[in-house]
Amino acid sequence: MPFIHEDFLLHSETAKRLYHAFAVKPPILDYHCHLPPADVAADRRFGNLFEIWLEGDHYKWRAMRANGVGEEFCTGGADPYDKFVAWARTVPHTLRNPLYHWSHLELKRYFGIDDLLDESTAESVWRRANEQLAGAGLTAHGILRKFDVRALCTTDDPTDDLAHHRTIAASNLETKVYPAFRPDKALTVNRPEVFNPWVAKLEAASNVEIRDFQSFLDALKQRHDFFHEMGGRLSDHGLDRLSSDFPSDATAAAIFDSARDGVPADAGEHGQFAACMMVYFGKLDAARGWTKQMHLGALRNNSTRGLRTAGPDAGFDSIGDWPQAENLSRYLDRLDRQDALPRTIVYNNNPNDNYQFATMMGNFQDGAVAGKMQFGSGWWYLDQKEAMEWQMNCLSNVGLLSRFIGMLTDSRSFMSYPRHEYFRRVLCNLLGRDIENGEIPGDDKLVGGMIENICFRNAREYLRLDGV
Repeated sequence: MPFIHEDFLLHSETAKRLYHAFAVKPPILDYHCHLPPADVAADRRFGNLFEIWLEGDHYKWRAMRANGVGEEFCTGGADPYDKFVAWARTVPHTLRNPLYHWSHLELKRYFGIDDLLDESTAESVWRRANEQLAGAGLTAHGILRKFDVRALCTTDDPTDDLAHHRTIAASNLETKVYPAFRPDKALTVNRPEVFNPWVAKLEAASNVEIRDFQSFLDALKQRHDFFHEMGGRLSDHGLDRLSSDFPSDATAAAIFDSARDGVPADAGEHGQFAACMMVYFGKLDAARGWTKQMHLGALRNNSTRGLRTAGPDAGFDSIGDWPQAENLSRYLDRLDRQDALPRTIVYNNNPNDNYQFATMMGNFQDGAVAGKMQFGSGWWYLDQKEAMEWQMNCLSNVGLLSRFIGMLTDSRSFMSYPRHEYFRRVLCNLLGRDIENGEIPGDDKLVGGMIENICFRNAREYLRLDGV
């Protein structure tokens, strides 16, 4: 039997039945990813397995470095085939790491390859995969069709002109592709060398002269409105933690002015400015009926050497450890008291905080929108089998798993769509075990309907994307 078989990760007869009856057919709604819109617009054809599989995958780079592979073969200038062979040599050492599961699931689902990848099979896998990449079925559009991706949301800076999204919308691609508003650079008053060039781009994109703090807010609102016109219905924020030191308008304006003069905000001022801006962004989202996403808890750019050599988002980030609950509470309550709390998904990167996050979201359910406040799916270091179960067990214990909007790829790679299958198998295995233990009823209408909802319908109804 091949390693990846039809009952992979399904450890009971009930789990197998649930998966094949209810989890295979629902399409995919990938509501948070980092796929490059340019690749979708161009219907990119990938030249080789390196381009589609290793080109921007910091998960694999981390494993390769841990296996003694030099940076030249990760983010450096080595030949693509040599980089692939270096990865193939690493794969056997990833046993019990989710990369071993993902890699072989991807080889199976994209190329029908059952071989275990190692140095001895590398040449054959490379050749067979490249032959298929040269065909019509595995371009960017072909992949989205193959995996029945009904919609996806990219992650876009407010200054982006969204020209690629216009091209996609005018194409014959059946998948709907929407922008998501990611204004992280609007908070960087602690780094004027980043903030001020970005403000100049914002000024040009919005056609709003940014003279002061109010015109800065006006420019951001113009871009938020533009994203809405382009179909955007989600925002996203990548933060280590929220701040709840809410300043007066005058204080926020003074911090803005200082940053514009090239004076970096200190830690306290940065926290105040971030708190002010996050309230403003929450109000924008609520006014437009958007969904706000917040990714909390990552400690980024830990290695100065790595950042200097490979840049950000290259595998030098880890789980952070900050007090989260009080600031998250104050932030959500601030918006709630102003009747400006949008539909909200909070993703956690530290398993110690799971119950804090899950119970916090329950505090702000309003009784008008089912599942309005979402404890999001396992993210980053927690998007593997064990941590997916932690997240779902936590949500089940203190909330409603039945209202969960399910999995996303959060990936820069077109090879990541089997992560939805991986999640669905974990979900069905969890529920199948509960049924066989007599802990939930063996009622297909009840349990099967919940599976179908979590796989697709809940996200479709919750996000309200046009045309999905």
